[in-house]
Amino acid sequence: MLLAIDVGNTNAKFALFRGAELLARWRIATDDRRTADEYAVWLDQLLRLDGHERADVDAVIISTVVPRALHNLRLLSQKYFGVEALIAGRDPVNWSFALKVQDPQAVGADRAVNAISAQAIEPGKDKLVISFGTATTLDHIGPDGAYLGGIIAPGVNLSLEALVAAAAKLPRIAIEAPTIDGVIGRTTESQMLIGIYWGYVSMIEGLIGRMKAEIGKPLTVIATGGLASLFQEQAHLFDRIEPDLTLNGLMHLHAQRSDTI
Repeated sequence: MLLAIDVGNTNAKFALFRGAELLARWRIATDDRRTADEYAVWLDQLLRLDGHERADVDAVIISTVVPRALHNLRLLSQKYFGVEALIAGRDPVNWSFALKVQDPQAVGADRAVNAISAQAIEPGKDKLVISFGTATTLDHIGPDGAYLGGIIAPGVNLSLEALVAAAAKLPRIAIEAPTIDGVIGRTTESQMLIGIYWGYVSMIEGLIGRMKAEIGKPLTVIATGGLASLFQEQAHLFDRIEPDLTLNGLMHLHAQRSDTI
């Protein structure tokens, strides 16, 4: 079985695959100081809860935007699974598609892996991939799977945290869809929620519209990340939501390597 690991700035996601079938997934807060031993204790318990053993894992692939976390994850693979982890974007699992931007090396591994997954979902079509994470990214993927550029904006939680940190009297609120009709709030909390929710919806709508106009061709809009479903509830911004887009991209990347051996 394949253990796929995707490390973002906020969370690290682990998934167990048998072939193309995703059997289990787990999440832990990203901490670049977490040791291989700590990961192993945590994972060992979760594997057992889902009816699996460490011995079931015979391959590991890692995608990370947190370079300092990589050493301990590679050590985890070596020490506890007995395999050398493959690193997405590095030999022998280099990107199998073109990155048509000025600085290809600067493209985040998660965005490149998302491109692989989106191409598997909609081959032969232009795609717009929107990922809601610490940052919100919008990426144009061509019909042949090439990465053609995109947009980086502050993530929803990041924007809310900055607002609360900078304004001493504003309370900390959870991000959710407003329950009132209209966009004029009568309390501080409702005004903040409206501003965050509908303000973000307006930003995404506007960026999607501008990208569609610039590309000038039909696009399939694919969203991923924990907040995608929340915005889809009332705004219907996306053609489809793929919660496991990045993890499935790692599975496809591993499979592409296997096919070439």
